Amino acid sequence: MWTLHRPTDRHLLAVRLRQNRHPLSYPYRGCTRSLAPPPGFDADHYRVPVGVGPEALTAAIDALRRFAQFPPGWTLVDPAIPPIREGNVLCVAARVFGVWWVNACRIVTVIDEPRRYGFAYGTLPGHVEMGEERFLVEQTDDGVVWYDLLAHSRPRFWLTRLAYPLARLAQKRFARDSLAAMRAAVGRPAAVGAFLP
Repeated sequence: MWTLHRPTDRHLLAVRLRQNRHPLSYPYRGCTRSLAPPPGFDADHYRVPVGVGPEALTAAIDALRRFAQFPPGWTLVDPAIPPIREGNVLCVAARVFGVWWVNACRIVTVIDEPRRYGFAYGTLPGHVEMGEERFLVEQTDDGVVWYDLLAHSRPRFWLTRLAYPLARLAQKRFARDSLAAMRAAVGRPAAVGAFLP
């Protein structure tokens, strides 16, 4: 679903409620538990340090809970601060190439461990892509807190298939800006680049 104008809260709510009735648009629920993508899906995996110590871990978890990983200015999430629970549906809008794309996803996995927190959501039928995306923060034994972004996807909407190289550029932009947004949310300078595991 797309619009030339920034979607209103009412529009996002309507999309979310409409999509809530539908099953996932792909058969590989939980596929982001592995780095290897399902057959025919692309994998994008990025990892960046966002801080050191327990305070950084707390700040990173708080950032994920309020969806700070979504780049401000060109992305919107409805509800703005959703409860992160398996089964909840979110509406994510992104302004790409001058058009607002409105997509719905369902939370399929929640990770809540002493040094790891995150969630993955899967696409619903109104999404231009199909697949799953996982947002995770974790603290390693050396005390470093990492933000880890993993996506397994392939195009679903005909226009996305037709302009797939452009869609991939938009995905890379989201990853870059998401890494920077998380670093900023935790209070770490954004100068250090992304790391692939």
